[in-house]
This record gives sequence, C-alpha cells and structure tokens, in this order.
Amino acid sequence: MTNTQKIGFATAISLVIANMIGTGVFTSLGFQVLDIESGFAIMMLWIVGGILSLCGALTYGEIGSAFPQSGGEYNYLSKLYHPSVGFLSGWVSVTVGFAAPVAAASTALGLYVNKIYGSVNPQILAVSVILLLTIVHSINLKLGSAVQRAFTLIKVVIIVMFVGFGLFHHPEHSVSFSPTSESFSQMMSSAFAVSLVFVTYAYSGWNAAAYIAGDLREPQKNLPKALIWGTLIVMVIYTALNFIFLYSVPINELKGVVEVGYLSANKIFGSDLGRFMSLVIALLLVSTVSAMILAGPRVMHAMGNDIPQLKIFSTSNKNNVPYVAVIFQSVISIVLVLTSSFESLITYVGFTLNLFTFLTVFGIFILRAKHKEIKTEYKTPLYPIPPILFLLISGWILFFIFKNKTMESLFGLGTVAFGFLVYWISEKYKQNDN
Repeated sequence: MTNTQKIGFATAISLVIANMIGTGVFTSLGFQVLDIESGFAIMMLWIVGGILSLCGALTYGEIGSAFPQSGGEYNYLSKLYHPSVGFLSGWVSVTVGFAAPVAAASTALGLYVNKIYGSVNPQILAVSVILLLTIVHSINLKLGSAVQRAFTLIKVVIIVMFVGFGLFHHPEHSVSFSPTSESFSQMMSSAFAVSLVFVTYAYSGWNAAAYIAGDLREPQKNLPKALIWGTLIVMVIYTALNFIFLYSVPINELKGVVEVGYLSANKIFGSDLGRFMSLVIALLLVSTVSAMILAGPRVMHAMGNDIPQLKIFSTSNKNNVPYVAVIFQSVISIVLVLTSSFESLITYVGFTLNLFTFLTVFGIFILRAKHKEIKTEYKTPLYPIPPILFLLISGWILFFIFKNKTMESLFGLGTVAFGFLVYWISEKYKQNDN
C-alpha cells in the first residue's frame, strides 16, 4: 500500500472519537440512575471511566508503538504472551467484540427514530444502516475514511451545540452536584461498579486506532497521539453531556429509559425542536456504526494472514479493503440486531472485552522486561502509574460484574472457551499437515 493510500492522523483521531461517542453516552444514563441517584456520584462515574480510558490509551500508545501492525489486542497479546492468547482476543473481536457494538449502536439509532416517527420499524432501519455502511467500507478505504471524518466532525459540532444550549436552559426541577456522605457511600457500592460497565462500554473505542495501525502513516508517532488526544476530547465531551442530561431531566424520568438524549432534547428545545434534535442525535450514531465497521474487520484480516484455516478473511480487493471480513462482521451484527436485548448485549460484551484490555495493559510490564531490544518513539508518561491504575479499576469492575451479572459473565467466558477449542483444533490441523 502506498503512503497516499494510508490513513492519516486526522482519520485516526476521528476513528477513536467516533468509536467512543455513540450508543453508550446516549443510552446508559437511564440504567445508571436506577441504583445511583446522587448527581455527584453519577458525574464521578464518567470521570472515573475517562481516567480509566486515558490510562489505557497512555499504555496502549507504547505497546502500539512497539508493535505497529494492524490487529489491536490480537497482535499485541500474540507477541507479549502467546499466539493462543492473541487468538482468543481476536476470536472475541471477530465474533462479538465489534459486531455486538455495531448491533447495539444501530439498534439505539432505530429506537431513537421510532420514538420520533412511530411508523418506522427500528429493526429494519438498524439493518438498513448496517447494510449501507458495509457497502461503503467494502469498496474503498479512501471513501470510507472520508465518510468517517465527515460524520465525526458533524457529530462533535452538534454535541458541542447541544451542551451549549443546555447550559442556558433553566430546569423546573432542583438538581445538586455537591458531594454528600450518601454520594460517597454510593460510589463504594456494587451498583457503582456495575454502572461502570455501561460507562466503560460508552468509552470503549479509545483503542480503536490500534486495530488499523498497519494502515496508518507513521504509526509509531500517529498511533499514540490519536489514542491519547481522542480519549481526552471524548472525556471532556462525555462529562459535559451527562451534566446536561442530569441538569435538564429529573432523575425519576430518566430511570430505565434508553432514549436519554430524546428526553433531554425535549426539555431543552421544546417538543417540536426537541424531536428534530433527537433525530440529529440518532443520525450521529451512524458515525459510530461506521467506525466499528471500518476498524473491526482489520482484526479478522490480521488473523486470516496468520492462520490458514481463517485465510478467507485475509481476502482483499484491489483497494486493499478486507471486504470478506467486513461482510462477515456485518452479517453477525444483523443477526444480533434481530435476536438480542440491548442491556444484556452491553453487559456481555463489556465483561468479555474488559478481560483482554486488562491483559493487554498488563503486557506493558512484559514488554519492558522481555523486549528491551525494542526502542519506541513513545514512552508511557508517569509509568508505572497509568497501567497500575487501569488494572486496579478494571479488575474491580470485572469482579463486581461477575458477582452481579453472573449469567452474562459466564456467556462471555463460554465464548472465550469455545475460541480456545477452535484454536486447539486449528493447531491439530497444522500438526497433521506438517
């Protein structure tokens, strides 16, 4: 691939932002306030989630600079631990890691539009969006990159406008963001840890640029920059956006509601303009779906290059787009749209993906201990504080997810176990061929 066909820093950072700003921030607050009613505790949820993601991005920057190939965790864990660990990570990414968030984002889009126009079938709309973006990203990397940059820019501008108008809104209800003894006790509860599942899901995507490192110009320099700056921008946006949601809508009205942005827009702009703004928010989710359809198949492509049994996923067209992997991921997404519930989907994916980001961040200690010959342009600032902080918070989240959402967690572990079976069979085939 020539340098002109490679992805630049602007597309890389837009990919990070687009992957992160999507379903979670517009849908998860309604589940969080079911058990946490303190405005201060809710805001701390999003700040802790942002710090966690930033610590991850700071650490991934060094690992990605050391191994600047596409594939994300599949690439990193294969080199830092063992090919089997990398395969399991890739297996999760291939089966649900990207397909499920694509399904969740497109489902949320359908629900938002259905709330405004009741005649629109949310599932049909969700499937249609996936199909359209699959076609775009199966044809040409340059076209897909241009679509991605445009949607992301529009998304950020509209969210900033939404926050700006929200600050001038005068709510009819009283709202407090001051810390109290009750808010601190809620922050130490299992409900806070489980709510962090939704928050970490909303922040998931901070590592998106790692999946396309092989397609980046100057990946050793641009990958860390895209990860860190993309995460910082989103952290500010998320904190401001959730402040506006809580400021504009009473907590009792938010409880259990998926379409949080719709409620907030109605309060800020009135019913007519609120409907229009809700439609705009729904369209912003197109950017999220697009980003994951662009990034996810690069993992399958990397696995197809390494594993003979998955060689079909390495198939690319004349524009170097892994179109078979793109189509395969979208087929899984469509099946999930038609069969899965929104909340269980997020919990299941959140637990499974957190397992492998935990292992990847821990891998920086292995990188520095066993791969001293690798000299990187980027080093994790304040090392070892960011990886240790990430591991402590992430481990705490995993423990409480398993404790409180055991069934979804077991499904996640079952997916990993089945992946290990697939790896074992593929290794047996290799041995027999030799």
